[in-house]
Amino acid sequence: MQPKKLLAALACALAWPASAQETTDDARLAAELAALREQIAQLKAGYERRIASLEERLDAAQKQAAAPVAAQAETAPAPQAAPTPVAQRGTTAFNPEMSLILQGAYKSRKEVAERHIGGFVSADHHHDGDEHGDDKRGFALDHTELVFAANIDPYFRGQATVALLDGEAELEEAWLQTIALGHGLGLKAGRFLSGIGYLNEQHAHQWDFYEQPLMYKALFGEHGYTQDGVQAKWVAPLARFVELGVEAGRGQNFPGDERNLDGFNSVALFARVGDDIGASHSWRAGLSWLQTRADARASHFESENFGEVHGAFSGRSRVWIADFVYKWAPDGNPARRNFKLQAEYFHRRESGHLAATDEDGNDLGESPWRTRQHGYYIAGVYQFAPGWRAGLRYDRLASGRQTLGENPAEIEIVSWQPRRLSVMLDYSWSEFSRLRLQWSRDRAMPGLTDNQVTLQYVMSLGSHGAHKF
Repeated sequence: MQPKKLLAALACALAWPASAQETTDDARLAAELAALREQIAQLKAGYERRIASLEERLDAAQKQAAAPVAAQAETAPAPQAAPTPVAQRGTTAFNPEMSLILQGAYKSRKEVAERHIGGFVSADHHHDGDEHGDDKRGFALDHTELVFAANIDPYFRGQATVALLDGEAELEEAWLQTIALGHGLGLKAGRFLSGIGYLNEQHAHQWDFYEQPLMYKALFGEHGYTQDGVQAKWVAPLARFVELGVEAGRGQNFPGDERNLDGFNSVALFARVGDDIGASHSWRAGLSWLQTRADARASHFESENFGEVHGAFSGRSRVWIADFVYKWAPDGNPARRNFKLQAEYFHRRESGHLAATDEDGNDLGESPWRTRQHGYYIAGVYQFAPGWRAGLRYDRLASGRQTLGENPAEIEIVSWQPRRLSVMLDYSWSEFSRLRLQWSRDRAMPGLTDNQVTLQYVMSLGSHGAHKF
């Protein structure tokens, strides 16, 4: 063999083992990489399942608490303890959670024997003026609210609210609520503040002003409209907040009355929609309808020719409410600055018969009774520095068309457009304590202009759940 061929053969023989070794190493490395990729894929899939499960639990907790998808943190939280999320309370939470709301005020206003809202029929037990302390002037203690609440088990939650004043106790709410139905569904049963409108579900310590708007008092009396019955809500599985609700109840409260019937005497429907606009803005709008009936409901009003007329109304009362709320906070953080604008429009119709007597007890007969009345309020509250808020609210009502008797001239009912302008400034040292100064120019009664000044405190002791949007 020639020397050149011999050298080439030796080179190939020496190179073959190295090439085989490199091929083996490449195969081993590829296998290791494939195993690592498989392990990463398994870990990723496991974490995705855990994250999906946590997201489902969070979504269920939010829907159970009826928290709007669009809701940001409450821009003007009333004094309250830090809320505990429903999903974290469980059956091991302190049972029950308890809170006590202390409220009182100093009030300067004109002395009026019997305050009322002119042009509006009012139930006798609601015809006593101010809803805080019977319109007492000077120093007055308002309702002290005692609240008990807890998860009963993984399926139900309960709450009771008792209002205490001058040796009397009134059960404002006592209800149970489902927390595990899923699919955006929730049921409530017992005594509860109706879901109609925006302000109706709020207790007095949550209000941005000392008293509720005139129209709420004219329509529902002292504490808003309370149902003894059942309520069903459904939150749609959409990116935008959409909620539908229906209620059926005993209907024993004004504008209805106690009729002691099987079934229900009051029906309410409501629908809400809301959303966020960027990181700093959110809104919510709603429509509500309430129908109830009365049988000899006691009431009285002012007439032109008979003075004060007492009546017993039997018939149907219907109320429509449109509400809107807009909130702004820089980047969604309301701690330093925020603004809330809210407004509600009301329309009431009543039809039936009224048995009337004058103030001396003389019988004025029974006549057909028809009313169409409406009103609204608009309010803005601005937090301009940590703890400091200023607010402005305007109320206006119209007594509208009221017909008593086949001949409307038989009893001339006083027509009036009640109105009120309120300005407030308050300071909160913390989420538990608030001091408020308010001035109001009140023209709710015909012929009376009352410039009212109120200094109020609201203090919260103990655990208290988060307020709604």
